[in-house]
Amino acid sequence: MIATVESVRGLNGDVFRMELAGSFPEMKPGQFAEIQVPGQYLRRPISLCDFAKDHISLVIRAVGEGTRALRDMRPGETLDLLCPLGNGFDTEKSGDTPLLVGGGVGLPPLYALCRLLIEKGAKPTVAAGFAGARDVFLLDEFRALGAKVLVASIDGTLGVKGLVTDVMPDSGYSYVYSCGPKAMMRAVCEKAGSLGEYSLEERMGCGFGACMGCAVKTAGGMRRVCKDGPVFAGKEILW
Repeated sequence: MIATVESVRGLNGDVFRMELAGSFPEMKPGQFAEIQVPGQYLRRPISLCDFAKDHISLVIRAVGEGTRALRDMRPGETLDLLCPLGNGFDTEKSGDTPLLVGGGVGLPPLYALCRLLIEKGAKPTVAAGFAGARDVFLLDEFRALGAKVLVASIDGTLGVKGLVTDVMPDSGYSYVYSCGPKAMMRAVCEKAGSLGEYSLEERMGCGFGACMGCAVKTAGGMRRVCKDGPVFAGKEILW
């Protein structure tokens, strides 16, 4: 599909938010888009931060040539997308008091999840981890939804000094959803007192399971992160 850039706005030093307009099919939190960046051979997989029938929102860290090219786009320019891809989070398993745990750019796919959970009557808590206060984004947006937000920073400049697992409650939550660095999610899975789902990240050549470039070992054998995931039950992942 073709989407039109509505706006590109910086959130901190290297993270920006891109709003795209178009005609989109039904989507789920945790799914992603494969974006054809002008001048680049391979598409870039970007998680959906939020979505509607005529709009999607992406929060992206500019770390390479492709993502920097996206940051430099202007309103009115168009992008070729494959969207939505992947399985997404299962909101039916959340229970009444789910815990959402994200680190850095693992937070964006948890935003739409949080919104939908609140809309169905759940009371989610969001635990967010950052390197420091200068790296923060989306916290005010989570609070505006009505979620309780717990924050940790490695350098102690915001919230509790330490890792995101240091602000995870020991109990009182019904289910865990997590997205972020693999080492962080492994620690979350080990500490969690309930079942949960974890969104993995791998290099993706195609985004729909053809190239096998993102295959990982799981308890059920080799699985493709783009097609069989990116969301997996914690018990499936061989950390």
